[in-house]
Amino acid sequence: MRAARLHSYHEALKLDEIDEPKPLEPLDVVVRIGAAGLCRTDLHIQEGQWAEKSGVELPYTPGHENAGWVHEVGSAVTNVEPGDTVIVHPYISCGLCGPCRRGDDMHCLTGSFPGIDRDGGFADFLLTSARSVVKLDPVLQPQDIAALADAGLTAIHAVKKAIPVLSAGTHAVVIGAGGLGHIGIQCLKAMTPTNVIVIDPSEPALALAKELGADDVVQVDGRHVDTVKEMTDGLGAEAIIDFVGEKGAIEDGIAMVRDGGFYYVIGYGENINIPTIDVISREISFIGNLVGTYTDLEELMTLTAQGKVSLHTSTYPLDAINDAMADLDGGRLQGRGILIPAT
Repeated sequence: MRAARLHSYHEALKLDEIDEPKPLEPLDVVVRIGAAGLCRTDLHIQEGQWAEKSGVELPYTPGHENAGWVHEVGSAVTNVEPGDTVIVHPYISCGLCGPCRRGDDMHCLTGSFPGIDRDGGFADFLLTSARSVVKLDPVLQPQDIAALADAGLTAIHAVKKAIPVLSAGTHAVVIGAGGLGHIGIQCLKAMTPTNVIVIDPSEPALALAKELGADDVVQVDGRHVDTVKEMTDGLGAEAIIDFVGEKGAIEDGIAMVRDGGFYYVIGYGENINIPTIDVISREISFIGNLVGTYTDLEELMTLTAQGKVSLHTSTYPLDAINDAMADLDGGRLQGRGILIPAT
């Protein structure tokens, strides 16, 4: 099969011919990839930011936002069969450890993460597990929902954490209306009564945010923090949902959160630098978000089926992987980039 593989950090991916995965364990599932989403994490992987944390050996295949059709199954798989349309939860969890028993899939004690610490979905086929596949209505096309496997899942996971503090009359500031942010906006509007303010440097991204239900949009122009403060009566927002995490977003977010507020970290790339006395005196809470649970993904699929969440995408063939990565890195992608294998 074909796979886009990372051979060296800071270098372009290469399209290789490698062996097709086979279901060797009873609960293994091989998915024929119909679509694989591009994520800024893929850029960070290429840059080597995940090298020490993941312990992966090069070369390997990135790609952790995957959807397609079941191709082969192990002997004990009963929840799906070949031909079923599925979206793939990005993490392979055991189901037996303490975190799994609590429904905290992302912190499984023995789990693995295709596209991060093992071969992912920038390929014709992906090896995953029965516990990781969500069977979908066959009318759904993988290219229309693949990015929900991580971008959408991470967005709804963060929004669900914020629900208790986003009652009527509150404000939530969404930093970044791109691949994750445009989904987060829709989740906020579907699940909370809060007033959603979106900030982004891109006029087209802000136009999309408005189209998707944002109550107010603010362009990053040097005065945007003051503008948001004015919109919130000088107090700031109860929640900052940061889908960027770099290039000045963190400093802006800290300035825009009100005292006693909550800062939800989704995007990353830089450090949070704030004096501890300010954390104490302002009583700000910083909350990390690592993808989401299987239940979060099921709920997101329900919102999608109800027409409350949709993806804005640009598609590329698998052999254009490096063009797609360059467009993502250069800020030329609006919404989410999707790779479509030729199979």
